[in-house]
Amino acid sequence: MTNDWIVPNWPAPDHVKALFTTRQGGFSSGNNQQYASLNLATHVNDNLPHVEQNRAQLRRFLPSEPKWLEQVHGISSIWVDEKTTSIIPADAAMTKQRGIVCAVMVADCLPILLCNRTGTVVAVIHAGWRGLAGGIIEKTVTEMAVNPDDLIAWLGPAIGPDHFEVGTEVYDAFVQQDKQAVQAFVLTDDVRKKWLADIFLLARQRLLRAGIMQVDGGGVCTYCDSARFFSYRRDSETGRMAALIWLK
Repeated sequence: MTNDWIVPNWPAPDHVKALFTTRQGGFSSGNNQQYASLNLATHVNDNLPHVEQNRAQLRRFLPSEPKWLEQVHGISSIWVDEKTTSIIPADAAMTKQRGIVCAVMVADCLPILLCNRTGTVVAVIHAGWRGLAGGIIEKTVTEMAVNPDDLIAWLGPAIGPDHFEVGTEVYDAFVQQDKQAVQAFVLTDDVRKKWLADIFLLARQRLLRAGIMQVDGGGVCTYCDSARFFSYRRDSETGRMAALIWLK
């Protein structure tokens, strides 16, 4: 594991393990180094043998091959176990089985890790604005089938509030459901109807509404740091990082 990768600092039980990769430590390059160097996605026009090398590099630090998802910016949550072999369309994964690695890939969207305080169930969520507004947090918490008071969350790196410009459709999607969401938007252009959105605050509000009081992490901007993070908004064609969680 490179010194650059992120091990979440949160009060999870010792046998709950988690990791967030950065763009460092791999084999990819591409035009203008847009995939350099640890791109983990097979769908972004990177050289596939390089992606396979990158995934093999990551695999050295995991108990098993991650259960990769076909992320569709929706609200589907799935349970994964050792029998899960195909890539399934979903944006959140959960498990109760030890050694099974739940994973999502991101490059500006918000990765959210969840576990209960006794460490019997873990989950990871890919939270773009559509998933957040659609209720992927609430749906995943419901399907985990534990008391929300017993859950803790960690927010990984994502596009920060100084760079996440959105339009009316995003503003309305949140504010029409929850008036408190207005706190997460700053109007920057009244003519074009553009806002800067704080995806970390929007997620915290949703987690609180779902009954989760312990939320750590957040505030690390992928857009701001091109040396460390991939960012779709910044670079358009780029690689993907991974948020991973498992029970040891």
